[in-house]
Amino acid sequence: MRGSSRSIGWAVLVAAVLGAGVAAPVGPQPEITGELKQWHKVTLTVDGPFARETDTAPNPFLDVRMTVAFTHESGSPSYRIPGYFAADGRAGETSASSGDKWRAHLSPDKPGRWEYEVTLLSGPLAAIEEQAAGPARGPGNPRHWAGAFVVAPSDKAGRDFRAHGRLHDVGRRYLQFAGSKAFFLKAGADSPENLLGYADLDGTRSAKAAGTARANEAATTALKTWAPHVRDWRPGDPTWKDGRGKGLIGALNYLADAGLNAVSFLTYNAGGDGDDVWPFVERDDKRHYDCSKLDQWQVVFDHAQARGLFLHFKLQETENDDTIREDGQPAPTALDAGELGVERKLYLRELVARFGHELALNWNLGEENTQTPDQQRAMARFLRETDPYPHPIVIHTYPHQQDTVYGPLLGAQSGLSGISLQNNWRTVHQRVLKWIRESERAGRPWVVANDEQNPHFTGVPPDPGYSGSDGVARPESGSAPYTMHDVRKHTLWGALLAGGAGVEYYFGYTLPQNDLGCQDWRSRGQSWAYCRLALDFFRRNRVPVEEMDSHDELVGNPSSDNSRYCLARPGEVYVVSLPEGGTTDLDVGESRAAFSVRWFDPRNGGALRTGSVASVRGPGRVSLGAAPAAPAEDWVVLVKRNGPDEKE
Repeated sequence: MRGSSRSIGWAVLVAAVLGAGVAAPVGPQPEITGELKQWHKVTLTVDGPFARETDTAPNPFLDVRMTVAFTHESGSPSYRIPGYFAADGRAGETSASSGDKWRAHLSPDKPGRWEYEVTLLSGPLAAIEEQAAGPARGPGNPRHWAGAFVVAPSDKAGRDFRAHGRLHDVGRRYLQFAGSKAFFLKAGADSPENLLGYADLDGTRSAKAAGTARANEAATTALKTWAPHVRDWRPGDPTWKDGRGKGLIGALNYLADAGLNAVSFLTYNAGGDGDDVWPFVERDDKRHYDCSKLDQWQVVFDHAQARGLFLHFKLQETENDDTIREDGQPAPTALDAGELGVERKLYLRELVARFGHELALNWNLGEENTQTPDQQRAMARFLRETDPYPHPIVIHTYPHQQDTVYGPLLGAQSGLSGISLQNNWRTVHQRVLKWIRESERAGRPWVVANDEQNPHFTGVPPDPGYSGSDGVARPESGSAPYTMHDVRKHTLWGALLAGGAGVEYYFGYTLPQNDLGCQDWRSRGQSWAYCRLALDFFRRNRVPVEEMDSHDELVGNPSSDNSRYCLARPGEVYVVSLPEGGTTDLDVGESRAAFSVRWFDPRNGGALRTGSVASVRGPGRVSLGAAPAAPAEDWVVLVKRNGPDEKE
């Protein structure tokens, strides 16, 4: 049972020790658990003051500050990791709401000896205002725990991110792994946004009253079971509480097995379309967190990372970000009415403390964000100051508000790493290219991804034959009918050949398995296959996207319309997409070198093939010839300068 009364043990301890500004007394030595290996989650747990989730004087989430300084024996890196109240230390299994366990996580960059120092201080708002704990008073120094442990090299391989290291913002158009040094192109699921509105997670319920959904919105008030993906769970995969979680864990397996590498989700949507995801003990209690639910979220996220799935944290829905009521009063679900106040700071700190150890993620300031530029910058700044690593920060907004929202955030002053775009499927290439170029002109290149495809009614349609679908999206307005083939040609390849970081697919709200109701990712199985083929093309052919830029003008498309696309390192390598087939000339400039010409089938994959022209030689414009088959279908052409030992 979740208690609501203040803990007596906690109150006595605070009055006797913490109320005097002295750090928590030394108890048993911290427990170090996890695989003690490079890039793996290492967990430090200490026995601290007893507390309950719902305590208010002090609040264990707000009025206590746990910090662990982890330092490699070489002196670098050194991290100050925020810790958190963990109830009994096993809340994900026991549903405990009280206990004396306090916890922090490290994902160590290097093998070798790591030293740690733990400090636990208390005072009003101590968790979010470091000075609130105040200096220690009385004789002596603040007491703390200290120790060390040894980390071995990583033993992981393949998709597991622990084989590649932390994904960093390196000031370029693509994120880069700190270990393998590989650059990251993503493709994955943006829907369902309420991925965590899942019945097997403690304290999760739908607050959307029956009948409140729009008449044409295929919303549901039932929590997800992810039943179609229970069969994708495998022995040895994690669960909690005697086998719960198989549906969602299986769903993540399905995405990974389909060759995808990203998944997106809201961590707070109270008052929004789904109204079924929040990290608190109760929907409207934004100062007390549900320890067991968040432990279970961590199981899900840890498994996603082990399966090579990038975590796109959408920190709030538009209903949570600012004052949105017609009378000008703050919406009850908006954190601090949009300001960087107590609720927002505590929320961000709790998420960083619990999930910041994950290797591949970004913090998205909000879906369809409507905060002011000052509020957005303040939120990004607090994340930068709180996240010890730090992870990339992006923002998302409505298509018609992009100039208004993104424009003031250009340049290094915003703290943003990039943006998450929502656009009509047919304008993806142009909009990705616009913001790449705008950010480069501002002196701070952005990582730009297309993560939501309009028209918003339909998004990416299901496969033909799925649940009676004919595979055609017929929006209410804003577009003629279209299919997954249009999405492949102009969203997937349009984004990648603009120099974009990748795509996540959104499912609208009028088609089967929509953005709120989706529980079966097999509904878009063929679209996932097209994504896998695209990622495989760049990886297997070692296309150096980080050295390439959009050069549509080299294939006779100076306006960058949808006729053909070109990503190039001029004089060295070119990737040309022909969405409607046919052929094109390519301007190789003044180079007199020979270039190989190979064709890739984005519909069926397979090895590169030779068309009617096997090689070309500059200078100037050269014809790439005809495709090896199906000339009226879309094709991708890889043109590479021959090395000194290669023949034409």
